[in-house]
Amino acid sequence: MDKVIELAGRLLLGHIFLLAGLNKISGYDGTAAYMEAMGVPGGLLPAVIVLEVLGGLAVIIGFQTRWACYALAAFTVIAAAIFHANFADQMQMIMFMKNMSITGGLLILSTHGAGALSVDAKTGNH
Repeated sequence: MDKVIELAGRLLLGHIFLLAGLNKISGYDGTAAYMEAMGVPGGLLPAVIVLEVLGGLAVIIGFQTRWACYALAAFTVIAAAIFHANFADQMQMIMFMKNMSITGGLLILSTHGAGALSVDAKTGNH
């Protein structure tokens, strides 16, 4: 049962990045404009999409899990600080806390490993 729970946890944690990255592709121009409005160069959007899609998939399948979690955790903290730091707006404060919670889950996953039902387990890369 623990194996299935680990897999479900990775799926739930990774899917938010996978879907966010895919949605940025379909809403590319709007996302780039939003980034620019927040002081982030829109030219970084392709790198963000690659990180979210590939990082999300890596977490889901448990491939190079530690490094994927480190990269996504750093990205999530930076995104929170840039896009959700207006604590006067309750929704932004909630989004900031959500990002911090996701970061916590990623850091726990990075230390405990992806579990038995993962590529890492099959290749001996814990």
